Amino acid sequence: MTTIPNHLNHSTCECKYHAVFTPKYRKKALYGLIRKELKDVFHRLARQKECVIEEGHLMTDHIHMLISISPKHSISQILGFIKGKSSIWIAQNIANKQRNFVGHKFWARGYFVSTVGADEKTIRSYIQNQEAEDKLLDELSLFNRQ
Repeated sequence: MTTIPNHLNHSTCECKYHAVFTPKYRKKALYGLIRKELKDVFHRLARQKECVIEEGHLMTDHIHMLISISPKHSISQILGFIKGKSSIWIAQNIANKQRNFVGHKFWARGYFVSTVGADEKTIRSYIQNQEAEDKLLDELSLFNRQ
Protein backbone atom coordinates (compact mmCIF):
# COMPACT_ATOMS: atom_id res chain seq x y z
CA MET A 1 0.00 0.00 0.00
CA THR A 2 1.35 3.41 -0.91
CA THR A 3 1.11 6.25 1.56
CA ILE A 4 0.80 9.94 0.96
CA PRO A 5 3.40 12.31 2.28
CA ASN A 6 2.11 13.33 5.70
CA HIS A 7 4.81 15.91 6.29
CA LEU A 8 4.65 19.46 5.01
CA ASN A 9 7.26 22.13 5.71
CA HIS A 10 6.08 22.89 9.23
CA SER A 11 3.55 20.22 10.04
CA THR A 12 2.85 16.52 10.29
CA CYS A 13 -0.61 15.17 9.71
CA GLU A 14 -2.79 12.12 9.39
CA CYS A 15 -6.08 13.04 7.69
CA LYS A 16 -8.23 9.99 7.07
CA TYR A 17 -11.92 9.95 6.28
CA HIS A 18 -14.65 7.34 5.96
CA ALA A 19 -16.71 8.34 2.92
CA VAL A 20 -19.91 6.83 1.50
CA PHE A 21 -21.71 7.88 -1.67
CA THR A 22 -24.37 6.42 -3.96
CA PRO A 23 -25.44 6.36 -7.60
CA LYS A 24 -28.39 8.60 -8.50
CA TYR A 25 -31.67 7.32 -7.11
CA ARG A 26 -29.63 4.65 -5.30
CA LYS A 27 -29.93 2.46 -8.37
CA LYS A 28 -28.22 -0.90 -8.08
CA ALA A 29 -25.82 -0.04 -10.88
CA LEU A 30 -22.44 -1.04 -9.41
CA TYR A 31 -22.05 -4.60 -10.65
CA GLY A 32 -20.20 -6.61 -13.27
CA LEU A 33 -17.78 -4.78 -15.52
CA ILE A 34 -18.34 -1.38 -13.95
CA ARG A 35 -17.51 -2.73 -10.48
CA LYS A 36 -14.21 -4.27 -11.61
CA GLU A 37 -13.13 -1.20 -13.54
CA LEU A 38 -14.23 1.47 -11.06
CA LYS A 39 -11.77 0.30 -8.41
CA ASP A 40 -8.82 1.19 -10.65
CA VAL A 41 -10.47 4.45 -11.74
CA PHE A 42 -10.96 5.55 -8.11
CA HIS A 43 -7.37 4.71 -7.17
CA ARG A 44 -5.98 6.54 -10.20
CA LEU A 45 -8.09 9.64 -9.50
CA ALA A 46 -7.08 9.64 -5.83
CA ARG A 47 -3.39 9.49 -6.76
CA GLN A 48 -3.85 12.51 -9.05
CA LYS A 49 -4.87 14.52 -5.95
CA GLU A 50 -2.12 13.07 -3.71
CA CYS A 51 -4.60 10.84 -1.87
CA VAL A 52 -4.70 7.14 -1.11
CA ILE A 53 -7.78 4.95 -0.86
CA GLU A 54 -6.68 2.65 1.93
CA GLU A 55 -9.84 0.53 2.11
CA GLY A 56 -12.85 0.41 -0.11
CA HIS A 57 -15.86 -1.68 -0.94
CA LEU A 58 -18.24 -1.31 -3.85
CA MET A 59 -21.71 -2.51 -2.92
CA THR A 60 -24.38 -2.73 -5.63
CA ASP A 61 -25.96 0.58 -4.56
CA HIS A 62 -23.26 2.48 -2.64
CA ILE A 63 -19.53 2.83 -2.08
CA HIS A 64 -17.54 2.86 1.16
CA MET A 65 -13.98 4.09 1.24
CA LEU A 66 -11.34 4.93 3.80
CA ILE A 67 -9.34 7.69 2.16
CA SER A 68 -6.17 9.40 3.33
CA ILE A 69 -5.93 13.01 2.17
CA SER A 70 -3.19 15.60 2.22
CA PRO A 71 -4.11 18.63 4.37
CA LYS A 72 -3.63 20.79 1.25
CA HIS A 73 -7.02 19.54 0.04
CA SER A 74 -10.47 19.40 1.56
CA ILE A 75 -12.58 16.27 1.59
CA SER A 76 -15.28 18.05 -0.43
CA GLN A 77 -12.77 18.93 -3.17
CA ILE A 78 -11.50 15.36 -3.33
CA LEU A 79 -14.89 13.66 -3.36
CA GLY A 80 -16.19 16.19 -5.90
CA PHE A 81 -13.22 15.46 -8.14
CA ILE A 82 -13.50 11.67 -7.78
CA LYS A 83 -17.26 11.62 -8.34
CA GLY A 84 -17.11 14.06 -11.28
CA LYS A 85 -14.25 12.42 -13.15
CA SER A 86 -15.52 8.88 -12.52
CA SER A 87 -18.93 9.94 -13.84
CA ILE A 88 -17.28 11.10 -17.06
CA TRP A 89 -15.33 7.83 -17.23
CA ILE A 90 -18.59 5.86 -16.85
CA ALA A 91 -20.22 7.92 -19.60
CA GLN A 92 -17.30 7.27 -21.99
CA ASN A 93 -16.56 3.64 -21.18
CA ILE A 94 -19.80 2.12 -19.96
CA ALA A 95 -22.55 4.25 -21.55
CA ASN A 96 -20.51 4.64 -24.80
CA LYS A 97 -21.04 8.41 -24.99
CA GLN A 98 -18.19 10.00 -26.87
CA ARG A 99 -18.92 13.67 -26.21
CA ASN A 100 -21.30 16.13 -24.55
CA PHE A 101 -20.80 15.16 -20.93
CA VAL A 102 -22.44 18.31 -19.59
CA GLY A 103 -25.23 17.26 -17.29
CA HIS A 104 -24.22 13.59 -17.19
CA LYS A 105 -24.34 12.71 -13.53
CA PHE A 106 -24.00 9.13 -12.41
CA TRP A 107 -23.63 9.87 -8.70
CA ALA A 108 -26.19 11.35 -6.32
CA ARG A 109 -25.42 14.90 -5.15
CA GLY A 110 -24.48 14.25 -1.54
CA TYR A 111 -22.18 12.00 0.41
CA PHE A 112 -21.53 10.91 3.97
CA VAL A 113 -18.14 11.54 5.50
CA SER A 114 -16.68 11.21 8.97
CA THR A 115 -13.19 11.70 10.25
CA VAL A 116 -11.22 8.67 11.29
CA GLY A 117 -9.32 9.06 14.50
CA ALA A 118 -8.51 6.33 16.94
CA ASP A 119 -11.30 4.20 15.42
CA GLU A 120 -9.42 3.40 12.22
CA LYS A 121 -9.28 -0.33 12.97
CA THR A 122 -13.04 -0.42 13.62
CA ILE A 123 -13.83 1.46 10.42
CA ARG A 124 -11.53 -0.74 8.33
CA SER A 125 -13.30 -3.80 9.71
CA TYR A 126 -16.71 -2.23 9.05
CA ILE A 127 -15.82 -1.50 5.41
CA GLN A 128 -14.35 -4.96 4.85
CA ASN A 129 -17.39 -6.71 6.33
CA GLN A 130 -20.08 -4.41 4.90
CA GLU A 131 -21.39 -6.88 2.32
CA ALA A 132 -21.67 -9.72 4.84
CA GLU A 133 -23.46 -7.43 7.31
CA ASP A 134 -25.96 -6.30 4.65
CA LYS A 135 -26.72 -9.90 3.66
CA LEU A 136 -27.21 -10.87 7.30
CA LEU A 137 -29.61 -7.96 7.86
CA ASP A 138 -31.53 -8.89 4.71
CA GLU A 139 -31.87 -12.47 5.89
CA LEU A 140 -33.05 -11.34 9.31
CA SER A 141 -35.60 -8.94 7.84
CA LEU A 142 -36.94 -11.69 5.57
CA PHE A 143 -37.19 -14.02 8.54
CA ASN A 144 -39.05 -11.45 10.66
CA ARG A 145 -41.66 -10.72 7.97
CA GLN A 146 -43.22 -14.17 8.17
